[in-house]
Amino acid sequence: MTIVANPVSTPLIELKNINLTIKGQEIIRDLSLEVGHGEFVCVIGPSGCGKTTTLRLIAGLATPSSGSVLYDGQPVQGPRRDVAVVFQDYGKALLPWRTAAGNIELVLTTLKVPKSQHQDRINRLLSKVGLTGKNDSYPNQLSGGQQQRLQIARCLAQEPRLLLMDEPFGALDAMTRHALQDEMQSIVADTGTTVFFVTHDLEEAAYLGDRVIGLLPHPGRMGITLDVDLDYPRDQLTTRETPQFLKLRHDLFNFIKSAEA
Repeated sequence: MTIVANPVSTPLIELKNINLTIKGQEIIRDLSLEVGHGEFVCVIGPSGCGKTTTLRLIAGLATPSSGSVLYDGQPVQGPRRDVAVVFQDYGKALLPWRTAAGNIELVLTTLKVPKSQHQDRINRLLSKVGLTGKNDSYPNQLSGGQQQRLQIARCLAQEPRLLLMDEPFGALDAMTRHALQDEMQSIVADTGTTVFFVTHDLEEAAYLGDRVIGLLPHPGRMGITLDVDLDYPRDQLTTRETPQFLKLRHDLFNFIKSAEA
């Protein structure tokens, strides 16, 4: 089953006929997709479909065997400062010997932000992700949800044009996950950041995305593209009860079921 949405105009990301083979194993076959400026794209698919690998290609952390990966029209040749990656394993992403403020300050120092601006920017970033007053807390003094908030704040310190998120809320409890979903939508609305969001959660994809891409497995390849016709701002209860949301969830469920058959 393939449903094709209207093409994205003025893409920030372009993957053109990507093929990837590693040690004789075909990982991705003839994958082409686009992500527009300011678009929130969610990517779903069964295990082995190449979701994380596609994210790594966009981040410049992997190189295709053939085809091209373009960022704002230019070939991706490695990691960029205006592209940030939020990983699922927040425990390994944060530096345990640095406080919340210290984790963020490391990015500001790397970017050569004047020292006089650090405190104000750290305070604003912690406030944006709901960690006001946690400046002096170490990662092991924060809950899982708070650690993930800190990782997001540290990524936002880069002022990225593109935020790549690899199942960032998968290890969190339902209420924390819902709270962070809403915070992410608020952050994106405030900053205009483009987001490429990998998830196994079909409802999360439908709730967050402007568009949902489904990949087929073995090898990874394009399977489905669906536009999300849901009003903003979205609400965890009322949005999920709308006919549009239920239909989208139904379509995504059927896609996964057929992809795993």
